[in-house]
Amino acid sequence: MATLVLLAVLLAVFPGGAGAAGSGLPLPRFVSLRAEKANLRKGPGVRYPVEWVYVRRFMPLEITAEYENWRKIRDWEGTEGWVHESLLSGRRTVVLTGAVRSLRRKPAKRAPAVARAEPGVIGKLLECRKTWCRIAVKGYKGWVRRQEFWGTYPGEIIE
Repeated sequence: MATLVLLAVLLAVFPGGAGAAGSGLPLPRFVSLRAEKANLRKGPGVRYPVEWVYVRRFMPLEITAEYENWRKIRDWEGTEGWVHESLLSGRRTVVLTGAVRSLRRKPAKRAPAVARAEPGVIGKLLECRKTWCRIAVKGYKGWVRRQEFWGTYPGEIIE
């Protein structure tokens, strides 16, 4: 009985079977949206209905599963679904959350601000140390606290 339940769960997540090959890269992992427009589907294939259409290039996304050329992703608001791998990029980006955020000259709370950015702004991730990450937004580069954006794992070091 337990084997049948496990098989049903695997088929729900991987409709073609649990052995379907993916990229072989670690899961979960962050990527970004390469395309100007991308359909988020209910399952891994064009036969599945489109549930959402993304229209923000470079939006950070988290890949949580793979099935052949399809990637199950989650966005910063928790929306999940499947997109084709060709619509994704390994380029790391983040999305600022909460309130207006200051990009700081150094990774310190009292460091002078070089720019301020609204929630929802997407920035290129440059590096991360412990609780601070350096990002680039519209020509400005600065440090923000990890808790002020979505797009990295706690303690993840990026050089």
